[in-house]
Amino acid sequence: MNLILTILQVFCGLAVIAVVMLQSGKSAGLSGAIAGGADTFLSKNKAKSVDAKLAKMTKWVAILWILLTLVLCIV
Repeated sequence: MNLILTILQVFCGLAVIAVVMLQSGKSAGLSGAIAGGADTFLSKNKAKSVDAKLAKMTKWVAILWILLTLVLCIV
């Protein structure tokens, strides 16, 4: 049981890392201010929907990771 939970925790940790790395930055900085006019309306909405899904996925995978950590501490 302990081994299975540990393996699940490692996979959840890797999933959290992957999902966070896939998210785009919140501020584009100076380069975003200069090239900001090149973005179209459709590309902005597409990026926001993907970012919203990734943020939601990050939240749930992180909650699962925390719960697995607590269960491992109890077991």
